Amino acid sequence: MSQLQRIAIAPSQFQQGQILLTKEQQHYLGRVLRLREGDRFIAMDGKGKSWLSQLTGEQAQVLEPLSVETELPVSITLMVALPKGNGFDEVVRCCTELGVTCIAPVLSDRTLLHPSPQKLERWRRIAAEAAEQSERSFVPTILEPVIFNTSLSFANSQQYICVARGEFPHLKDCLQPKGQTTNDIRQERIVIATGPEGGWTTQEVENAIASGFQPVSLGRRILRAVTAPLVALSLITAACEV
Repeated sequence: MSQLQRIAIAPSQFQQGQILLTKEQQHYLGRVLRLREGDRFIAMDGKGKSWLSQLTGEQAQVLEPLSVETELPVSITLMVALPKGNGFDEVVRCCTELGVTCIAPVLSDRTLLHPSPQKLERWRRIAAEAAEQSERSFVPTILEPVIFNTSLSFANSQQYICVARGEFPHLKDCLQPKGQTTNDIRQERIVIATGPEGGWTTQEVENAIASGFQPVSLGRRILRAVTAPLVALSLITAACEV
């Protein structure tokens, strides 16, 4: 099935063994992907379900459900202080490929970007496209931007805040402490926060620590705001996926 094209659909589009394609999806399948009537593709609802489907005019016939095992065995929520410009587009795209579950864009004291509602829709579209490309079963949830200090409440999860300067343990050493196995990590829900250009303020770090976050390092180098999320996710992936 790996050679077949994938498209993300809304769960409501699956009805009685048929997939009701939107005009945009019809255009994408027919004009962009050059599929013709009778050609097969994979439809994914972004919630864990996928189907082998066959194009039938303006709709598609579901041929059989598929089992896709591409998700990480751990739930990861990534809190990202919004970088300037269009840098968050790349964060959403790459972190979706790496397996993130949820992305929470946050406004920090040093955040320069204050996004419009159109930006949020764009990010959700990018996440869907990246999930298609990377053959994921789930499309990550992209939350509405919130102020960092008001979004620090997460129950039943390991929580880390990446701090560029300071004597803090490396994230990789925190993910698997002595006596903990890879299977233990897989059962966790992980929340990790990465900062803006210029880093978190001292007050933001202190507030996060007071809310149960552990400050960690991503190494000795100072990473860009768009690089740090990718490094953090790569470390988590390496620790929990074998």
